[in-house]
Amino acid sequence: MAGGLVALLDDVAVLARAAAASVDDIGAAAAKAGTKAAGVVIDDAAVTPQYVQGLAAERELPIIKRIALGSLRNKYLIILPVVLLLSQFLPGLLTPILMLGGAYLCFEGAEKVWAKIAGHSGEEGGAAKDEKALVSGAVRTDLILSAEIMVITLNEVIDEPFWSRLVILAIVALVMTVVVYGAVGLIVKMDDAGLRLAGRSGGVAAFGRGLVKAMPIVLTVLTVVGTAAMLWVGGHILLVGTDELGLHVLYDVVHHLEEGLNPVVGWVVNTVASGILGLLVGAVIVLVVTLTVHRRKAH
Repeated sequence: MAGGLVALLDDVAVLARAAAASVDDIGAAAAKAGTKAAGVVIDDAAVTPQYVQGLAAERELPIIKRIALGSLRNKYLIILPVVLLLSQFLPGLLTPILMLGGAYLCFEGAEKVWAKIAGHSGEEGGAAKDEKALVSGAVRTDLILSAEIMVITLNEVIDEPFWSRLVILAIVALVMTVVVYGAVGLIVKMDDAGLRLAGRSGGVAAFGRGLVKAMPIVLTVLTVVGTAAMLWVGGHILLVGTDELGLHVLYDVVHHLEEGLNPVVGWVVNTVASGILGLLVGAVIVLVVTLTVHRRKAH
């Protein structure tokens, strides 16, 4: 009986070690996949502050919280089930679906560029911004960026068993959401922190005043970066997607331009090419929407 108990304990220890190793493997895979998606995370963090510009200070964090909750719903209720099921049963559909999302990002980026060129402030309605519409728009954009993050993650762990894929994607979804919207919250509240510091004495007060003066510039830069990020990410999705679907011309041209360059310069070339493609595709979509949907609404 004692021997049986010892054998049972040995079995339990073996299972525990196996479980621990599995957890370590999942953690390592999640970290690796999350690193691959870091570029899109930066884009997401740059895009989101645009949505709270012009709001009263006390409404900024509540709006960001609502967008973050919408992002989690996007990831857990829509993207995670869809990408897992598609990867299991219809992996060929992942690329076309992602390309549709990329085209939407191109449209949003090009629309913002056109609004700037045409002199539309985007602030119709004055101080009383429609918060519901604002959150809805931000969550729609987040859906595309989150889908990109999740698909990049999935591509890194596609050879893992189904349940491991599920756990890794769930971990990445949570971590990325906390990182992105935590960073956004810090960015948009820096001016408030600066005001508090400015009320103190000495060098701290000077630093606080510097923060307050710098934040409008930072938010303007983030707006530009966010728009560029939409065009870059959307264009890159289309560039890679067309290659995966067998249309190699665009990808081969960009790849040829990168040949012989050091990695940093090559990345810049690829990024610029993706941004140009995104702007061109987005401009076409904006034109089509303007001549159809917007004209119909005007009538």
